[in-house]
Order: sequence, then structure tokens, then C-alpha cells
Amino acid sequence: MLVGNPADLDRRIRELERDFRRAGLPNLAEGYRATEDVFTRALPVLVVVFSLNMSAALRLEFTLAQNLVAFAVAVGVMAGAFGILNVLRDRPFLSIPRKVGVPELAAFVVLPAIPPLVYRGQVGTALLTTAESLTVLLLVYLVVGFGLLPILRWTGGRFVRQLRASLTLLVRALPLLLFFSLVTFFANEYWQMFGLAADSTFYVAVLLFAALTVLFLLVRLPGSVRDLERESDLAGVPLTRAQRANVGLVIFVAQALQIAFVALAVWLFFMLFGTLLVNTEIRRSWMGTAGHELFTLPFIGQQLQITRELARTAAGVASFSALYYAVAQAVDSTYRDEFVTGLTDQLRETFARRAAYLRLLDERAQVGEPAAR
Repeated sequence: MLVGNPADLDRRIRELERDFRRAGLPNLAEGYRATEDVFTRALPVLVVVFSLNMSAALRLEFTLAQNLVAFAVAVGVMAGAFGILNVLRDRPFLSIPRKVGVPELAAFVVLPAIPPLVYRGQVGTALLTTAESLTVLLLVYLVVGFGLLPILRWTGGRFVRQLRASLTLLVRALPLLLFFSLVTFFANEYWQMFGLAADSTFYVAVLLFAALTVLFLLVRLPGSVRDLERESDLAGVPLTRAQRANVGLVIFVAQALQIAFVALAVWLFFMLFGTLLVNTEIRRSWMGTAGHELFTLPFIGQQLQITRELARTAAGVASFSALYYAVAQAVDSTYRDEFVTGLTDQLRETFARRAAYLRLLDERAQVGEPAAR
């Protein structure tokens, strides 16, 4: 039974699609396309990046006149290319594109690589510029296409409620976690390994811990999404692959925020612990050096030293703790049940809006109105 006229249906459908975007689930909108719904919204960012890449034609060793000519040629090529695309799409030559499609994206990638080839003959620079443009498109697709910023805002606003399930697991994992953390923190080999390592080695080691943590999060992600589907009202319409990926990203971000909170808490704890207990003599006996002082803090008639080696060692312990906590998440069935149930309760409203949204789409199809996005 129809309950609204076409104008009201379109208005309500657009409102629900905006709700999906605010909840970090833009892919719940039917007919969601990257070219029209993702890159078009990111057009201002793409214009800025495109202009910066086109300015690669400028060189410090050129005279002002030469740089002005090079810049004018680059702008002319850019305006001419987009003007031709406008004409092919029956738009005025100098109009701003209302939608970013495949031709515009191809121009975004290819055109900035032309100045390095024309003015410098540098194939490597041209390939690097192309790679940078492709990387920007990938980041835009991930951030805008899957609503990463709204997801961070949505999960951040519900962080305290999600942390309740996390604290239950943390209490069970805390004794063993603290035991290993304290043992490793007060081992001189650990200080030598993290505190005296080269910058590149240290950052690669921390990134390796982070990569393993992400891997353990991803292991359980498909099962968590299936649990959410079973617990939610989908109006008889299963989620598509892109929608499942979008829901999975919400779960991933929610869990990653919990792990980041635990890692930060561990790091702050050992920074305070190490500042109070690990003095200059102990650092010298463990590492053969007093370390590199970052700053000092006054404390009951003495000066406590904060060193780079302390910060690094605490970071090493925190990264290990984050990995341990991620593994505990993956194998603890009680935590998974509590977390999935809690997240299902929070997402139930969004899925209920999706059910209403699908009914409105069916209703609009019955009255024969075209989709208005």
C-alpha cells in the first residue's frame, strides 16, 4: 500500500541515505557508485591535488618567465583536457564537472605526468607522479567510499559503551599481560633492543607488531559480520559484498580503537613506571649509556629524566601488549559474544532504517518514479 507521493518518497529516501553516510555505512544506499558518489564528493580535494601535481613543471633553476610559461602551459593542458571532456558530455567548455567519471579520473592520473616528460624528460618522475595520483584516488575511495571519517566519529561516540566489553576481557588478560610486560620491561636486553636500535629498525619492528595485530583482527572479521547479519533485520535482502566490507570496517575500527586505548594506557603506565624507577645508573648498566634526555620533571626535590630510550622501550612493551590483546580478542568466545551483541544493539537502528529504506525504494518503483540521488 502506497503511503506517500513521489516527492515525499524521494525526500525521505535522500534523508535515509544521509543517515547511512553519517553512520559510516554509505554503501547501504542502493546504487552506490564510486565515480558518482565517492569521487564527486571529493572533487575539491582532487582539484587541489591535481593543481599541485601539475605545478611539477616549475623548477627553481628556471627564470621567472620560464616558470610562468611552464605553469601557463600546464594550466592550459588541464583546462583544455577538461574542456574537451565537458564538450563530449554536452556541457559548456569551461563548466566545472558535476560528476567525476572514468574520463576525469584518467585525466587526473595521466595529465600531471606530462610536465616532467615534456620539460625534463624524466620518465621516473612521471611514473612517480602517476603512482602518487593513484595512491590519492585509493585513499579517497577508502576514506569517502567507505565512510572512514564518519565511522571514526560514530564509533568514537560509542567508545565508552564498547569499552565495557573490552574491560571484561582486559580483567581476565591483565594478570598474564602484566607479568610478561613487567618481566620484559626490566630486562636489559629489551632496553638494548628497542632503546639502542637504529631508527629504521625500531620503526620496522613496531610496524611489524602493528601488522600482526591487524592480521589477528582481520581473522575474525568475516565471522563477526555474519553474526551481525543474523542478529539484524535486513528486510529479507542480504547485504552485498561492498556492504559487508563496509560493516566489517565499522567492526574493525571499533576493535582497533579498543586496542589503541589499551596500548596507549600500557605505554603511559611504563613511561611513568620507568621515569620513577629507572634512573641514570640503571640505564648505564643496562645499555652502557645514560641515554638521550628529552626533558626533566621536578618530583619531590629531584629531577626525573624522560629519555628517548625509555619512550622507545615503553613503546615496544605497548606494541607487544596490543598484539597480545588482539590475540585474546580472537580466541576469547565470551568477549566476541559480548562485543558482537553490543555492536548489534548499536547497529540495529541503522539496519532498521535500511529495511524502511528498501521498502520506500519498492514503493517508488511501484509509482514508476526514477531514482533521484
